[in-house]
Amino acid sequence: MRVCHRRLTSVIAGLTIGAFAAACTPNFPTGTIEKKYYATGSWAVTVAAGAGCCDSKGNRYDLFYPTNLGANGFLHPIITWGNGTAGTSGQVAYFLKHLASWGFVIIATQDGYTHFGQTVLDAANFLVNANADSQSIFFNKLKVDQIGAIGHSQGAGGAINALIKSGGSIKTVIPIELPGQQFCFCAPGDVIDTSKITQGSVFFVDGSLDLPVSPPTQDPAAVGLQSIAAFYNAVPNSVRKLKGTLIGPTHNDITGQPACATAVVPCFNGVYGYLGYPTAWMMDQLQGDSFAHGAFVQGSGEMFTETRNWELVASNIP
Repeated sequence: MRVCHRRLTSVIAGLTIGAFAAACTPNFPTGTIEKKYYATGSWAVTVAAGAGCCDSKGNRYDLFYPTNLGANGFLHPIITWGNGTAGTSGQVAYFLKHLASWGFVIIATQDGYTHFGQTVLDAANFLVNANADSQSIFFNKLKVDQIGAIGHSQGAGGAINALIKSGGSIKTVIPIELPGQQFCFCAPGDVIDTSKITQGSVFFVDGSLDLPVSPPTQDPAAVGLQSIAAFYNAVPNSVRKLKGTLIGPTHNDITGQPACATAVVPCFNGVYGYLGYPTAWMMDQLQGDSFAHGAFVQGSGEMFTETRNWELVASNIP
């Protein structure tokens, strides 16, 4: 077992020996499909902080994109990122650069309060407009009918709201460590309600130790959607949906670079487990990758068999 980089909190005191061991072990992939998309893609990546302006709240945009845009006529799908509370795209740069290496153009509003989703949607629309602008480096380089959204914590809710508000332009969303409704200190009508997702697809990802913010399963006494299971179950069955819990991580492991040494506290395992299947999901949903699709098929997909890293997997994907 590797030496863990830790800034331990009182959470550790309540862990079993087995859970602590899991929290000290990086989520390196074991399945064939996950291994493929865990690896860095073939595209070199350029990062341009603050390169675009501006969303509806006046925030600039950060960009992560393939350096050789449009090589061999390739059109790049778009992914718009939603920051967690007071977060920045730089805190998840390892994750976003990984996605860009697989041919996606990533845009992140610098908004630190993305819950409502409008600024996340604004960012996607910025790139749609850039694709039609002959003065832009993205001119005719983007696949504007293939847009995804990903967000962390509060930004996970923002990504969901962006999909709901998009009128179908955003095709898929990955909410990472989506907080239970009790953590939305907002008006009742503004809490995340996944029953309002009526189109596209969604892949819920959380860490098994992200307690109590994003618990995998619902406390029977809880009122409202207070777990990933509850959020998943609320999504209409007509929508393609998937959920999976990474064994070991807590709330901010997505900020690993890739390990926890410089991550936002708390981080137990690092970003490793978030690289493979989320990338494969976007490859499947936005690039039509049939090999990636094999990870998510209900009951028989690879995610259901990779029990070293994943648990509580559910899917309605045919």
